[in-house]
Amino acid sequence: MPQLTQLSLTQFKNYGSSQFSFQKRIVGVTGLNGVGKTNLLDAIHFLCLTKSYFTRSDHAAVKQGEFGFRLEGVFDRFSSAEKVSIILRENGRKEITVNDALIQKQADHIGNYPLIFITPDDSLLITGESKERRSYLDQLIAQLDPVYLRNLLSYNKLLLQRNALLKDMTENKSSDSTVLTAIDQQIIPAGTYLHAGRIKIITDLIPQIILLYNKIAKTIDKPTEEITIQYKSQLELFSFEQLLANNQRKDLLLQRTTQGPHRDDILFNMQDQAFKAIASQGQRKSLLFAVKLAALHILEKKNESPPLLLLDDLFEKLDEVRVQNLIRLVVEQTISQVFITDTSANRLESNLQKLNLPYQICSI
Repeated sequence: MPQLTQLSLTQFKNYGSSQFSFQKRIVGVTGLNGVGKTNLLDAIHFLCLTKSYFTRSDHAAVKQGEFGFRLEGVFDRFSSAEKVSIILRENGRKEITVNDALIQKQADHIGNYPLIFITPDDSLLITGESKERRSYLDQLIAQLDPVYLRNLLSYNKLLLQRNALLKDMTENKSSDSTVLTAIDQQIIPAGTYLHAGRIKIITDLIPQIILLYNKIAKTIDKPTEEITIQYKSQLELFSFEQLLANNQRKDLLLQRTTQGPHRDDILFNMQDQAFKAIASQGQRKSLLFAVKLAALHILEKKNESPPLLLLDDLFEKLDEVRVQNLIRLVVEQTISQVFITDTSANRLESNLQKLNLPYQICSI
């Protein structure tokens, strides 16, 4: 089982220069609000997936007043130590090395150190727009299939180009579709690959989410109404090539690509209604954990390296009993190394002691 044993942060967010050592599978991270607990977890996310969990801009992760940062972690993986470093230079260049060997492409690094992150803000995965759920799927599959990640990056780039071209053609009243056809010839195979990858993973994911939801809801709240989950895609009825051809006039009118994998969604329902419209706060939280832990199980099953699990502010809006039940369920459901943050060292340690498993507390 891979385990993060050491972590150093230099000029990352609120950290000047700090080092941490992790000896146990279960790690509690405690400290007052604002001291950097979440930033510590985000540094782990950055090391594993080459980016922040919270911001798109790498520079947003640089400590105020500085011009770059350095992260370094040591992973005990396959019975040997692997040193992973990420440096953001002043010029914006990001360098990733493993055992001092430079990784040429970020995409080549993703998936080697799989990870699942659960934060209070993840409620948008249940209540927010469809892009939140597509992002969840894309990050999961990208950690399993490097070809999927390459097609995703290509698709997003081509989609921007196609939308810009549609706008330009409309504004200039151009009827020459030569360039549009050329873009379509590239975006169709990329989009088709994305659709196939999502359909494949959703087949395993949906029953796992439902199983975990029923277990978590009964554990942290009470027996609840059954949920149904549906994956919605415009490519279910037509090929991507047909969708683009059939909607070209509409796309030109609206100056954007109206059909494709970028419109896919996961629909959660309860009592034949949208889950988010009628679910209680407890039910929403149960579903959030089910969705995230289902991804964890998929990664454990399909990846040779079990993922790290990061739980930020687990105690928010849950009482002690529910938190204890949830922690036990999480730890018993996975062999992954687990990091849990809390503002109260006594509360967290009290809950971890009840597990009768080795753990450590890191105070910031």
